[in-house]
Amino acid sequence: MQTVKFRRAINQALDEEMSRDNKVFLMGEDIGASGGTFGLTKGLMDKYGDMRVKDTPISEEAIMGTVLGASLVGYRPIFDLMFMDFIMIAMDQLVNQASKTHYLSGGKIKAPLVVRALAGGGFRAGGHHSQTLESWFTHVPGLKVVYPSTPYDAKGLLKAAIRDDNPVLFLEHKSLLSIQQEIPEEEYIIPLGKADVKRQGSDITIVAFGRMVHTALEAAEKLAELGIEAEVVDPRTLLPLDKDTILASVRKTNKVIIVHEAPKNSGFGSEIAAVISEEAIYDLDGPIIRIGGVFSTIPVGSIEDNLYPKVGEVVEEAKKLISKQEINKKSEVKVYDS
Repeated sequence: MQTVKFRRAINQALDEEMSRDNKVFLMGEDIGASGGTFGLTKGLMDKYGDMRVKDTPISEEAIMGTVLGASLVGYRPIFDLMFMDFIMIAMDQLVNQASKTHYLSGGKIKAPLVVRALAGGGFRAGGHHSQTLESWFTHVPGLKVVYPSTPYDAKGLLKAAIRDDNPVLFLEHKSLLSIQQEIPEEEYIIPLGKADVKRQGSDITIVAFGRMVHTALEAAEKLAELGIEAEVVDPRTLLPLDKDTILASVRKTNKVIIVHEAPKNSGFGSEIAAVISEEAIYDLDGPIIRIGGVFSTIPVGSIEDNLYPKVGEVVEEAKKLISKQEINKKSEVKVYDS
């Protein structure tokens, strides 16, 4: 095993896939000699040269079009978009072209490309560099959307995304880049479309992805002090969504909270809630609770922290779902005569 940071796990995945397949190459702004704004492509240009690590002009639309064209003739390009907020400039090529190519060609043409984007707030980067817009893309047939929360998942899922024959939007939360975790030194791949139960529990299910997985896990530890065992489910891939794992957890605990960083309004939590209400409504002992970010433009500075779900908020909502009688019963310490 090796202990690596999230950013290093991404770098390893890129390195291993470029070494394995010479059809894999990178394109993006400032990804070459400088190793990228956050060091995610560090050392790759030195190893593979400037023909496979292409520093580009500032034109997301042109990069996306070039990446799409390369994928159509047999390459497996990776577009390092930098901040997710810039994806609007590349929307037409990604949503109207890349996602539809396989279908509109009658299955004859594939577009195996990956768009990597840094998402999320908490970095004091303001309204143009802090959004997490995953729900926009889960509405597009033909795309896959991946949002890992740990170094282990990031590496295994990115390798799977690069090998996938569909266009994949791969989101990396910038506030997670420095977290560390032990991962195998040998190669491993995590299949797309498979959720992970990050914590086992029996009393309530918390579904979260990206940075909010760590908020959910911290809340679960606080709840455990009250005798409440929360199960934390991380979808990891939002499209396609592993409904079975989520539903199995809900049917076990009979209570559910969904947490995401994006604004609650039309966030991806709404889709998860709809799936549960359609397929497991009679297994629930209470309402489906959604906790999302505030519906606001993201400001600069520490005030930004007030926009995102907090550990205490998750704990309080869980306590509301579980009656005081249940909490007291779980917290009772029984003393037996010897």
